[in-house]
Amino acid sequence: MRVVVAMSGGVDSSVAALELKNKGHEVVGVTIKTWPKEECGAEGERLCCSLEAIQYARSVAEDLGIPHYVVDLSREFAEEVKDYFVSEYVRGRTPNPCIYCNSRIKFGYLLKKARELGAKRLATGHYARVIEKGGKFQLAEAKDKWRDQSYFLYDVPGDVLSSLEFPLGERSKEEVRESAMKRDFMTSERPSSQDICFTTAEGDYRTYLARLGIDAFSPGDVLDVSGKVIGKHKGIASYTIGQRHGLGISMPGPFYVLKIDPEKNTVTVGKREQALKRSIRVAGFNWLSIKGLEKPTEFETKLRYRSKKHAALVTPWGDDEAIVEFREPQFAPTPGQAAVFYRDEIVAGGGWIEEVLN
Repeated sequence: MRVVVAMSGGVDSSVAALELKNKGHEVVGVTIKTWPKEECGAEGERLCCSLEAIQYARSVAEDLGIPHYVVDLSREFAEEVKDYFVSEYVRGRTPNPCIYCNSRIKFGYLLKKARELGAKRLATGHYARVIEKGGKFQLAEAKDKWRDQSYFLYDVPGDVLSSLEFPLGERSKEEVRESAMKRDFMTSERPSSQDICFTTAEGDYRTYLARLGIDAFSPGDVLDVSGKVIGKHKGIASYTIGQRHGLGISMPGPFYVLKIDPEKNTVTVGKREQALKRSIRVAGFNWLSIKGLEKPTEFETKLRYRSKKHAALVTPWGDDEAIVEFREPQFAPTPGQAAVFYRDEIVAGGGWIEEVLN
């Protein structure tokens, strides 16, 4: 079977290609070019389409004896991911571009390219699994729970799951790196890819946003929970809910960002216990293992990639919205991030956090 492997130039996608080749598949390596030539490689390894990343991917493809192509999706990436990333910060929210990139670029446009190449499947180096039960395909957590990336994949259309391969779903990171070292891949010692491709060489997304000249860096007031002005901020795009450091205030004890108001251009801060919330409003769902939410249903829910799953009651509310109520308060739920719902190891679906209620 012909399988296209998305090769980023990292160790994970390299070993994914190796695994499929060892299983006897006809493997084709593809590297996505997500940035225009004037930006591609400008920030070194942090951009997945840097010349160095392409060189690493091509070297592994040569070692495996498989063809390798570079697919230019820079226009699609700008329209689908870059514009979203920028607009969310302008709105005072914290975007999650990895989720958008997976559902729209990798498993949208790239999957279409894979089919044009005659491939039956598209594979990536994600730590996740696709499980078939009763003829239905479901997204599941990886064996390595610390590396599991199913949170970033919940927005993938359910009808494409049957076309996806995640060869590392049963492997640990240590096993993957060991396989790469045995084959002497150039990528074997390469650091894991960055969680965000909009950082600059200095490692700061704020610098990238500032270069674009977006209207989200006007100084404004920092407020306490009573509304009293206690300092000045450097622009709402410089902050995210739950942030502790870099607030520019002098107060006894640690303070955290509780609220960002783009209309008033204010940032409200408070103590940690004030950042603990039980209830949020979520919208824009993508359901995978169920058809939809018809009645209050309890799920194990994640609000961040690295967070643990916590029990929550999800109640339909309005059009494609729901109220999520946790049994125990959660630290700093963040508008713009995703709430992903699980049943044991299976991803039921998820949606975007729109509002923190109480």
